[in-house]
Amino acid sequence: MHEMALTQGIVDICLQHSAGQRITAVVIEIGALSGVVPEAVEFCFAACSSDTLAESARLEIRRLEAQGRCLDCSTLQPVERLYDPCRNCGSYTLEILSGEEMRVVEIEVDD
Repeated sequence: MHEMALTQGIVDICLQHSAGQRITAVVIEIGALSGVVPEAVEFCFAACSSDTLAESARLEIRRLEAQGRCLDCSTLQPVERLYDPCRNCGSYTLEILSGEEMRVVEIEVDD
């Protein structure tokens, strides 16, 4: 399960930026085409943050819809799966603009 390693990376990023303060909340974004299962990250977060300054932190996961642009007709559109055809012209030349990312958006710490 690669989500365990990804979640450990999230916790490490948060700890590096917490300036030694207890972390109370973490907000992350996960794109629909990222290949990351949000429920698995949520499950792994408790284990990865155990015995750290993030141990009791609340995890908020924001799911991001994927967006693409057809290189043939320039139509912007939501993308549900990689290699979906354009909804306007049927071309398979969609450029993925968003939805493959996973990032830490916000870290909340105790004052």
